[in-house]
Amino acid sequence: MATNENKELEDLIRNANGGAAVPEAPLMSGNDSEEEPASLDTATLVLVARRSLLWMILLVTLGVTASWLYLRYTKPVYKSQSLLKIDERNEGSALGLAGTPAAEQSRTNKLAGEVELIKSDIIYRKLKDSLALDVNYYVQGTVLETELFGTSPFQVKHNITDRSLYNSKFDLKFVSPKRFTLEYTGQGQPMRGEFDFGQVITWPGITLQVFGTSELSTRTLEENYHFVMLNDSQVNAYLNKNLAVEIVNFDANTIQISFTDFNPNKAQVIVDKIDALYLTEKLSRKNEATRNQLEFLDQILDENGKNLERAEDRLQRYVQQTGSYDTKGEFEAISTKMEALETARIALTDKMSLLSEVAQMASQEQLTRDETQTVEQSMPSISGIQEPQLIQELNALNGLQWELRRISRSYTDKTETVQSRKANIAFTRATIKRLLKQNQKLLQSELGRLNQQRDRLAGELQSLPSKSTELARLQRPLGLYDKNFLQLMDRKVQFNIEQAGATADFLILSPATPPAAPIFPNRLIVYAIGLAAGLFLGISLIAARYFMHNTITNVRELERNTKASVLGIIPTYDKEKMEVSRLIVDKNPKSAISESIRSIRTNLDFISSAKKKRMISVTSTISGEGKTFVTVNLGGIIALSGQRVIILDLDMRKPKVNLAFGAQNVKGISTILIDRHSVQECIQPTAIDSMQFISAGPTPPNPSELILSDKFDLMIQELFQSYDVILIDTPPVGLVTDGILIMRKADIPLYIVRADYSRKAFIKNMNRLMRANNLTRMCTILNDASSRGSGYGYGYGYGYGYGYGAYGQGYYEEPVTKPLSFGEKLKKFFN
Repeated sequence: MATNENKELEDLIRNANGGAAVPEAPLMSGNDSEEEPASLDTATLVLVARRSLLWMILLVTLGVTASWLYLRYTKPVYKSQSLLKIDERNEGSALGLAGTPAAEQSRTNKLAGEVELIKSDIIYRKLKDSLALDVNYYVQGTVLETELFGTSPFQVKHNITDRSLYNSKFDLKFVSPKRFTLEYTGQGQPMRGEFDFGQVITWPGITLQVFGTSELSTRTLEENYHFVMLNDSQVNAYLNKNLAVEIVNFDANTIQISFTDFNPNKAQVIVDKIDALYLTEKLSRKNEATRNQLEFLDQILDENGKNLERAEDRLQRYVQQTGSYDTKGEFEAISTKMEALETARIALTDKMSLLSEVAQMASQEQLTRDETQTVEQSMPSISGIQEPQLIQELNALNGLQWELRRISRSYTDKTETVQSRKANIAFTRATIKRLLKQNQKLLQSELGRLNQQRDRLAGELQSLPSKSTELARLQRPLGLYDKNFLQLMDRKVQFNIEQAGATADFLILSPATPPAAPIFPNRLIVYAIGLAAGLFLGISLIAARYFMHNTITNVRELERNTKASVLGIIPTYDKEKMEVSRLIVDKNPKSAISESIRSIRTNLDFISSAKKKRMISVTSTISGEGKTFVTVNLGGIIALSGQRVIILDLDMRKPKVNLAFGAQNVKGISTILIDRHSVQECIQPTAIDSMQFISAGPTPPNPSELILSDKFDLMIQELFQSYDVILIDTPPVGLVTDGILIMRKADIPLYIVRADYSRKAFIKNMNRLMRANNLTRMCTILNDASSRGSGYGYGYGYGYGYGYGAYGQGYYEEPVTKPLSFGEKLKKFFN
């Protein structure tokens, strides 16, 4: 990170020196760099905001003015609307012939159909017939034109054969209450004439007449008018563009009709007219629907009556032929008997199945679970056989089987006891099989008898004459036709009643009203956008100037960014223009700049007492920051206090001290350090007796080596024998290393920062120099500070200040200036 900052600083220094190469870079690059992270500089932001306040006010004013101009030159659009509730009713249900899903779907589509009806050519055609929408009349205002809907002082009747004249502008100007001039440009040539009201005007492609209306008055004669004629397609396009029909609430069946136009009265009239035309159309459609329904009812009644007569004739002939009236009762008796036979057959079948199960059970070695259980308990369904002997034999078999098991535990199978028991069991099983066969034979015989009875009844049913079926077939349509005939007659009576008092099936919940305010443009929104745009541009300007602000402007900025003590500030010297730095404190001892340097001299005494000898080095980052000016005039102030001062110019690459005193630079520090001249030979006088200087001398090839030599230290020791203070003007430390070498040896190293000139990156370099070289006594001075932005009075320091207030209040000898005008004061405040 430190390497990047060093590179940035080198680029800044190179740019400040016009792109010249940096000869030697003394910038530190190591781990000792502990710069604070960048944060928002509130004071600088406030300063930039204050300087941009005038621009911000101008931008906000410009935004509000733009909004006003937009509102001034934009036609307001008005909207009038009405709310209708449609009475939902299904006509198929009214006839009593509906109730199917298709009827429910028709309810969903009905509102959409009503919307399309309102926006259809049917309503448009009637609207154009009732309102004169084919001619628009306008009066020219100062900026915008205004449509005169229903308030025009004249009316036009026309017949156009040249379709290109549609949507053309015809200008009209009254000459007198009954005479006017009319002009337009048609077919590539202008047409103009003066005519009377009612006169037939025949021009190529058009014939028209102009009539006066009740709105014609003396006041209206002074205005400029024009009118435009539209064809049907243009009027339809106008209506389609501005008319909106929307379903507001589907569940409530409400529809909103709205119309937008530049003329609020026209918008309301069109909406009211559409409501009226829709009412008329709905009544017409309802009456037509009622007539169609009655015609349909008459047709259905006629057909149903004929069908009813034919059904009655067929039934009458059939009864006469068969002589039977109650075949249904006979049919029901036979059906009851067959159901009883079928029940008996099912019971016999179940009993035969049970006998089969008993036969299988008798062949088993064990009939029950244990000896104490009977056959009825083991097989409860056996009671349905209703044969006590069979059940008795089964229980006997069960007892013999359990007895055989007990005996088998004590005897073998060959013993007589076991053999006799087995013989008894076999005899009992044979008896059971004989009984089962007898019962099965009896059941088969009974089942055969029941089958014979069922077949006989089935034959009787089949042998019934087909008259019962035919009679039922003839009675069904007769009842249906009779029922429908009665229902249709009732519906016909109801429709005749409804037709007598027919009303539209919708209700106007909210009629159209004159729009109180335009819907576009919204004045509040437009002004808010203008204000927001002005504020945004102003804030953007402040942000841009803040991020582009990379120089030190006041002492507060300097204090926040540096770790060195700030000795004071030197104001801008604008009494005269100086090409080079010069001594000025001797000529203006009571000036503001002299007083500010005295404050710095006093603050120096707090750091290093004036009672002992001191060596003070003065340096800066680059040339042009005023280190020579500060050195010469600080030396002069110290000398005027009674101390002997010597100024050394060690900027041997670019010497300037001799120029400040108007002297030659043929000998000096460089010649002393090579033993060409002695110290006393190189000392030159100044306008102040107690202050002398030694110039840099001819530029050597190795300034750094000369400063590091022992001869430099010997020269300093020799000078301390004659002088109290040695002020050294060193080279800029941002360019070469010479200044750093001298700062290490100085009692008080001073670092000059020029307001609105020195970059903030230079202060980072000064902080790194302090850390790397342990320059604990380094102090800094803000030079060329503006009196309005310095942040403190010129008594800044450690409590020394004079407290006389601003400059020019009787203490300082400043040139008299004329009072500032209000504009100059305002400009000064914002700057």
